[in-house]
Amino acid sequence: MQTSSDRHEYPAHWEADVVLRDGGTARIRPITADDAERLVSFYEQVSDESKYYRFFAPYPRLSAKDVHRFTHHDFVDRVGLAATVGDEFIGTVRYDRIGAGGRPATGAEADEAEVAFLVQDAHQGRGVASALLEHIAAVARERGIRRFAAEVLPANTKMIKVFTDAGYTQKRSFEDGVVRLEFGLEPTDRSLAVQYAREQRAEARSVQRLLAPGAVAVIGTGRTPGGVGRSILGNIRDGGYTGRLYAVNGALPEGQKELDGVPAFRSVRDIDGPVDVAVVAVPAERVPEVVADCGEHDVQGLVVVSAGYAESGPDGRERQRALVRQARSYGMRIIGPSSFGVINTSPEVRLNASLAPDMPRAGRIGLFAQSGAIGVALLSRLHRRGGGVTGVTGLSTFVSSGNRADVSGNDVLQYWYEDADTDVALMYLESIGNPRKFTRLARRTAAAKPLVVVQGARHGAGPRGHAVRATQLPHATVSALLRQAGVIRVDTITDLVDAGLLLARQPLPAGPRVAILGNSESLGLLTYDACLAEGLRPHPPQDLTTAASAADFHAALSRALADDSSDAVVVTAIPSVGEGSVGDAALAEALRSAAAEQPTKPVLVVHVELGGLAEALSAATSTAPQPGAASGPDPTPRTGERVKPRAAADEGAPADEKGAPAPAPPPEGTHPIPAYPAAERAVRALAQAVAYGQWRRDAADPGKVPEYEDIDERGAAALIEGMLARGQGLTLTTEATCGLLAAYGVHVHRALPAPTPDAAAEAARTLGHPVALKATAPHLRHRADLGGVRLDLADEEQLRRAYAELTELFGSPEELRPVVQRMAPRGVDTVVRAVIDPAAGAVLSFGLAGAASQLLGDMAHRLIPVTDRDATSLVRSIRTAPLLFGWRGSAPVDTPALEELMLRVSRLVHDHPEVVAVTLEPVVVAPHGISVLGASVRLAPPPARDDHGPRTLPAY
Repeated sequence: MQTSSDRHEYPAHWEADVVLRDGGTARIRPITADDAERLVSFYEQVSDESKYYRFFAPYPRLSAKDVHRFTHHDFVDRVGLAATVGDEFIGTVRYDRIGAGGRPATGAEADEAEVAFLVQDAHQGRGVASALLEHIAAVARERGIRRFAAEVLPANTKMIKVFTDAGYTQKRSFEDGVVRLEFGLEPTDRSLAVQYAREQRAEARSVQRLLAPGAVAVIGTGRTPGGVGRSILGNIRDGGYTGRLYAVNGALPEGQKELDGVPAFRSVRDIDGPVDVAVVAVPAERVPEVVADCGEHDVQGLVVVSAGYAESGPDGRERQRALVRQARSYGMRIIGPSSFGVINTSPEVRLNASLAPDMPRAGRIGLFAQSGAIGVALLSRLHRRGGGVTGVTGLSTFVSSGNRADVSGNDVLQYWYEDADTDVALMYLESIGNPRKFTRLARRTAAAKPLVVVQGARHGAGPRGHAVRATQLPHATVSALLRQAGVIRVDTITDLVDAGLLLARQPLPAGPRVAILGNSESLGLLTYDACLAEGLRPHPPQDLTTAASAADFHAALSRALADDSSDAVVVTAIPSVGEGSVGDAALAEALRSAAAEQPTKPVLVVHVELGGLAEALSAATSTAPQPGAASGPDPTPRTGERVKPRAAADEGAPADEKGAPAPAPPPEGTHPIPAYPAAERAVRALAQAVAYGQWRRDAADPGKVPEYEDIDERGAAALIEGMLARGQGLTLTTEATCGLLAAYGVHVHRALPAPTPDAAAEAARTLGHPVALKATAPHLRHRADLGGVRLDLADEEQLRRAYAELTELFGSPEELRPVVQRMAPRGVDTVVRAVIDPAAGAVLSFGLAGAASQLLGDMAHRLIPVTDRDATSLVRSIRTAPLLFGWRGSAPVDTPALEELMLRVSRLVHDHPEVVAVTLEPVVVAPHGISVLGASVRLAPPPARDDHGPRTLPAY
């Protein structure tokens, strides 16, 4: 139990679990007076050289005074953090606030601190110092420190590199044989890039250790056949795992050394040699004992298939928390609990540590599923369509996260991003624990390879086993933000497989123009209609008639692919007489050879119960492994960037569902042609590929966040600080709102209160006629349709008459809260909102005011900060956008001015995280200029940590 020290309470929110460079974990926490013995033990394990680098002199042991100094902190001016594994320190960092001349100081006026590290020699090179620097810098910023200074011996190149590689703005000097480094602590683009790159490498490595272990132990292998553990053991063995495999069962009889041909032990501790991954399949009450044994044996990670955790209720949830805490104390990561398992089809690994009885075909699709049942369904569909039907591809890796207690989809995305064996990522998600981070990772991954996601539990609570941040955003908004990040959002697992198979084996289309050809006029028309429904631009179908030969298909497909007016081709085919005859094989070869002549455009086949053609396409084009097939280079990259080829599997490759050997690979440089049983499914997959291709092209030039010279960032910060000093969270008054927005160049039309007819007349004289009279009561605000607004009041007589009408219809002035406002130029009423969601982050939204946004939900959303390209697309992405661009003869409005307004609001929220909500409604967009007629702003203290803060794992 930690205790408080000196002046401030123990800052528990500084505690964090982190992933280190080698994929292991450590815990970072403040050092307290209780840590004296740990500190002494840690120091005794540090080499004399490291001690010399820390203290610039021989320093064999710490004195009692040193120990007291290094363990007693006030958590403001003196702070120490330790990185721990288990109960032992592996590294420490501390800062001391200093003033002029480098002397100790207190108080916010001294904004510089001296920082120093010490890392145990056995843990150097694991990224411990880099992680400690990120966390101590965040702590320092929180305590008002803006700069760090460090003195380092020139020979201590490792520590100098820690500072210089961090990405902060630095100043270096050399005095008295010591290198002095000074650097600001405000995050820069480079420091964030460094932090994210380190995060990616560490988290990817942690997943790689779980997916490519050199030795696996299955713990909980029953003595009799059957059962989860025994099944997984058999699946690993039969899948041809290339590493060392062990069976562990505490109830094995003395002297039994083998189980199902696998070396067997009563405890993982008895295994002579390292174990990288343990698959845990014992009852939940026995898991803590197993985890302890694994930790003592230096196991690197766990795949927990055991159930009885958070999905079973409050007691199970606490059991799950304890499991994560225990595993992390040993530096281990967990997949699960309640996991279906993991699969890696790489020939160098061939690991099937799952409940799937057969090793999937090797391919280039990565699959992540939070649900075991959905994982089974996806594996089955990919196997069925990837081996003997469409001739497309198989899996590279599969991860079933179960309750997602530790390893999540974010971690797997980090792995897939740099995995040369994965071209397409498919994910079934029932919850997103950290949407802000997921969106950031998805955007980076999608820029390199397609990411297709289907979300379950969209209209209700997520699974009980998942810890999820509360979000205030509707599902449609989250989906829009994911699409903005390049995620291909689909609604069903059928669509997930359809899109994944197309993207894995065909080039991206350059645009939405689609050529359609085939031997059925009706099927061609269905395909044409489906293209129009999906927003594509199809050419009239070309009917080759039912008498078309293979040569006719070849010629027609060659012409369509050579035609510069088409970006993709859909071939439709119906059965011919003699299904399964040589004619089907000839047709498949004709399509393959024609596509090979023009390999830059995607080709899809729509077939109706045409098994012969589908199997022929598979035989002509499949890349599934074949017994005895020689390894060869992979085809040219289509959608993902390849770094190295995948070798073909050996004689252990599976046969297709009929027992025949898997088809031979296609000639080099060809693309397998996916076939679909329905036009709608093929076209839907194609439309997803078209949209993703356009996003990739747009992402190459994302735009920029403009700088505006009239923005007063410091003035706005002073206003916010002064207003927050009055309370923890507050909605600003009209006057304060207008003042804050004006600091960012957003000017709100004055609205003067009119509690009486005379006050209304005086307000009109102040503002000048014509004016508008509005009721601002909550039930009438922004509801012109209810009659609570009177416009174009040209004189005092009209104003007084309108005032009388409003009070007669809706009640007393106290109920109506009327205001008078000068008339703005006529235009289109719109609404601009910004909100900081606790899960998704800062979001900017736009739509037309009134029924379009309130009733129909016609709003568009972008993540903040918004670039100029984002603002342009935001205006054009709502369904009612034509009203802004001269619909049915109306005058087009000033959309550039509207876009600038949104960019200014984005800057305000991005620059000041205390601004948690902004609403501008209505914003009247006229042919020339805009008028902001109503505004509200809400403030709240900023979070202590956000996505720009130091790397952390989810807290347990």
